[in-house]
Amino acid sequence: MAEIEFKTEGGESDPLGQKVGVLAAVFAVLLAVVSIASHRAHTTAVVDKSEANDQWSFYQSKRIKFHSLELGSDLITFFGRDKPGVEETLTRYDAEKHKYEKESKEIEEKAKEKEAETRHVEAEALRFDLGEGMLEISVVLASLYFIARRKIFPVVSLTFGTLGVVIAISGALM
Repeated sequence: MAEIEFKTEGGESDPLGQKVGVLAAVFAVLLAVVSIASHRAHTTAVVDKSEANDQWSFYQSKRIKFHSLELGSDLITFFGRDKPGVEETLTRYDAEKHKYEKESKEIEEKAKEKEAETRHVEAEALRFDLGEGMLEISVVLASLYFIARRKIFPVVSLTFGTLGVVIAISGALM
């Protein structure tokens, strides 16, 4: 299999340039993977937050029903318990209040769970974002080698790229 050979301005080959080119390509592929993971994590966080908001709205509707029943009980008590059917109505209101109290607690727990999931996914997304940024920097620094022919650029590129990969992996393992 023939090897690709880079020629410099003077016509001599640049084996380090070949390695730096491969390094930049590898980091570019990893950058694409981490970018996709980052976008997916952000989308998941938005969906989870939306579901948490829906649960909180449901919770509020249950609490409004509960407080309406409390108000009804207070009004009946205030205007007199001596009318026919009042005790049955108060008994029914108490049963419904207990039902809404129980349901609202369950919904509150679901909403809190969704908020916790959102925080977790947002932390993952942050790690992916940081890894993505580091990988972007590494690709740019590797490319600078071809302009400046300074060996420091591939070294720093490798450092940033490695950090980017490690940070992205830490996001995936959360």
